[in-house]
Order: sequence, then C-alpha cells, then structure tokens
Amino acid sequence: MVGLMLGMFLASLDQTIVSTAIYTVANDLDGLSLQAWATTAYLITSTVSTPLYGKLSDIFGRRPLYIAAIAIFLAGSIFAGSVHAMSELAVARGIQGLGAGGLMALALAIIGDIVPLSDRAKYQGYFMSVFGVSSVLGPVVGGAFAGADQILWITGWRWVFYVNVPVAIAALVTVFLFLHLPAHHTRQRIDYFGAAAITVGLVPLLLVAEQGRGWGWASANSIVCYAIGAVGLAAFVVIEKFAGDYALIPLRLFKSAQFSLSALLNFIIGIGMFGAIAMLPMYLQLVKGLTPTQAGLLMITFTVGIMSASITAGRTISATGTFKIFPMIGTLLLAGAATTMGFVLTVDTPLWVPAVVAVFFGMGLGCCMQPLVLAMQTSVPPKDMGVGTSTAAFFRSMGGAVGTAVFISMLFSLAADKISSAMKDAVNQADFIKTMRDPAVAADPVNKPLFDLFKGGTSGGLGTDNLNDTSWLSKANSILTHPIKDGFSQSVDAVMLTAAGLMVVAFLITLALPNVKLRDPKAALKEPAAA
Repeated sequence: MVGLMLGMFLASLDQTIVSTAIYTVANDLDGLSLQAWATTAYLITSTVSTPLYGKLSDIFGRRPLYIAAIAIFLAGSIFAGSVHAMSELAVARGIQGLGAGGLMALALAIIGDIVPLSDRAKYQGYFMSVFGVSSVLGPVVGGAFAGADQILWITGWRWVFYVNVPVAIAALVTVFLFLHLPAHHTRQRIDYFGAAAITVGLVPLLLVAEQGRGWGWASANSIVCYAIGAVGLAAFVVIEKFAGDYALIPLRLFKSAQFSLSALLNFIIGIGMFGAIAMLPMYLQLVKGLTPTQAGLLMITFTVGIMSASITAGRTISATGTFKIFPMIGTLLLAGAATTMGFVLTVDTPLWVPAVVAVFFGMGLGCCMQPLVLAMQTSVPPKDMGVGTSTAAFFRSMGGAVGTAVFISMLFSLAADKISSAMKDAVNQADFIKTMRDPAVAADPVNKPLFDLFKGGTSGGLGTDNLNDTSWLSKANSILTHPIKDGFSQSVDAVMLTAAGLMVVAFLITLALPNVKLRDPKAALKEPAAA
C-alpha cells in the first residue's frame, strides 16, 4: 500500500508542482516563449498513455507495468532537473508524463485486484486523499523551490524535479520488494492500430486545449487540430469496434449504463475539478494579492474536504455496497460551492470565505471521485479491471484538460471587458482621480505597467495581450489597481457560475445511475460454481 500510494503521490504532485515554478524556470533557461510546451508535453503523454497502461496490464500483469511506470517517471525527473534549454525540458516532461500515465490508474487497478470490494472502497478513499493532498501541495512546494536561489548548491527550481527522485526510488524499492502479485500473461493481440488512432485523435485536441488561447480558438492552427483530432477519434471508434475483445478500450464495456454514465461523470467532474483548482488560486493571487505559496497553503482547506469525504464515502460503501447517493450528494455540493463562489467572491471578500467554500468543494469531489471509480471497476469482468480503472482516469484527465483550457480562456476573455467597465466607473471617483494625477504615483517604477495598461485601454482597447503578465498587480498602487482586481473578480465569478451550471448537469446524470449495490465481479463468478 505504501509503494502504491507513493506512486500515486508522484503522479498527482507533478500535475501541479510545475505550475508555480514554470515562469522562473523559463526565465532561467531563456525560453519564456516555449514555457507552455513543458506543460503540454506532460499533459499529452500522460493522457495518451493511460489507456495503454490499462490494457497492457490486463495482458502482461500489473507489477511489471507499474515498476516500468515508476522507472520511466524517475528517468524523466532526473533529466528534467538537469536540462539547460526549454526544448530539453519539454522532452523531459514528456518522458515524465509517459510514466505518470501508469502510476495513478495502475495503483487503483492493483487495489481492485488484491482487495475485496468490502474493503476496497475504504482503501481507495485513502488513495483519493493522497491525490487531493498532492494536488494542492504541488503549488506550495513548487513556489517554495522556485523562490529559492539555491538549495544544497543546486538552483532552487531544479528541486521541483529532483524532489521526485527519493520518492520514486522509495516507491520502486517498496513495490519491487513487497508487491507480489500472481504471475499473469494472457495471450492475445495488442491493439496497435487502436493505440495509433487514439494518439492521432488526442494529441491535436490536447495541443489546442493548451495552446488555443495563444493561437486563437478559430485560428488556422486550431482548425487543423480539430480536424485531425476528429478524424483520429472517428478512426479509433471504428478500429475498436472491429477489434472486439482485443480493443484498447473494448466498446462492449459501454453497453453497461453503470460504466458509461460513470465515465461521462468522470469527464464532467474532471472539468469542474481542475477548473476549480485553476480558478481559486488565480482569484487568490490576482485579486487578493497572495503569493503562489500563500495561495497553495490556503487551499489546504480544499484538501481537508476531499480527504474527509473520500474516507467517509469509502467506509460507507464498504459497509453497505450503496454508491449512487455519493455522486448525487457530491455533484450537489460542487454545484452549491461553485454557485456560492460565483456570488460572494469579490475584490473585498475576506480570505476566510474562499477558504470555507473550498472545504465544500473538496467534499463534493471526495464524494464523486472514488465511488465512480468503484462503479466502473465493478461493472467490468475481472479480466478488464485494468481497462476499467484506466478508463476512469482517462476520462477524468481529459475533463481536466478541457476544464483548465476553457475556464482560463473564459477568464481572460471576460476580464478585458470587465476591467474596462470597472475603470469607467472608477474615473468618476474622487480618490481614483486624485491618485491618478499624483506625480509621485506616476513616477514610481512599480506603477509603470499599470500606466501602460491604462494607455492601452484608452488608445487601442484593453485586450487579453495586455493581461498576459500580471505579476506587477500586487505591487502597484492599491487604489489604481482596485478596478483591475474588480474586473478579474467579476470574471472569476462568471466562470464559477458556468461551472455550477455544469455541475447541475452532472447531478441530473447521477439520477440515471443504476440504483444497485456494488458487487465484486470475482465473487459473482464464484457463486454459480459454488451453487
């Protein structure tokens, strides 16, 4: 269990740890224009490799694939910490992603193999708690390392990657020594064509999800990506239909309402989850002026919510076998928390308010994530446990990519108009006019980006390009930045209300989930023989 948890900790920590350090890394490597590719490479390889690990582990066994995933992730981390160019970092992050794709899905699949259903929900609750803790811990740790010039004679930001090395080695040794699973090798064809088709389908779509805001969603690059992705996904469905049981993701699994609805819910909740993980820290930094580390520490309340709900849901499902009530409660909590954020988060809101709301957001996710994984695991035959588990992780990861891309783009698209409107109101206020005309304020170098923004707003219109760098916002004059922060706050509110509407849709989908008690497929197979 310790080895498996360490593996999951690695994968989920690395989804967020780089986010607060990437600007420091890019500046040090003279590659600011290429910094997005480091994130994109990790996202693409981790998402695309997840279903491959699931299928291959059903064929060759979980243990060798899990050890391989840790080893690949370890190699990628060592490479990433030693790079000297941004292009090298993108390659290293891609290697890390190849390992990360197997860590989370295989950990839960192994639990599904070795732990009976009566205890599995409880253990998976602990694993989801690890996921929640590491997802929130990432920005704190990343910000702390990026802010240090040197640690043990090594540049501070390099520890963002080197910190993985001792954890990965500990996981590798623990799994190698203590994870003993029955030897398993099922003779069957490997779906190479399906793997190629899903790669062709997903890579351009994930690429446009990460790069679309810079390219423009209707630009030539984006349209080409949409077209290639659509053709790839269509080819994947056709190939999987003809592949039958050998398929990477057998389409017969989707004949189960429990499996298909849970997969859809994982996708939608992934959108909401990563949207919130992106939006709330952005509000805390842009509007409230917190550092990335401070914002990450305040998000600990989110972790408390996800831990408590995951463990409670796991224990209850273990005792009763009933699971449907938890996604219902979870989506309602998510909708309620997002709605509350949409109405109460303003530029003057006390910090304790988002801290408290984050608890309920975390509880909503805790009630949804692992019950839906269990629902997918128990709706497939034992021989498809790896595919069932990896499909859950795959859909959640895809939802996360979509949610982060759409919500951040929506935020900055709305921000330009909201800030312009707030500025028009501000110029009628005496304090704002007096401060604006103060020669000392105009001469202060920390206010230069602010006055440049004002000039852009009066001459050429305030666009998203003016808002690409907001690092000066917390240092500039507070009276003059108030309308800008107000505009960002209103944009965050609109995004959260959109997320709330999406969670209401998710709640309606939970009503269609079969109201059944989860049963262990292995136990079900034994019953006829015993009879």
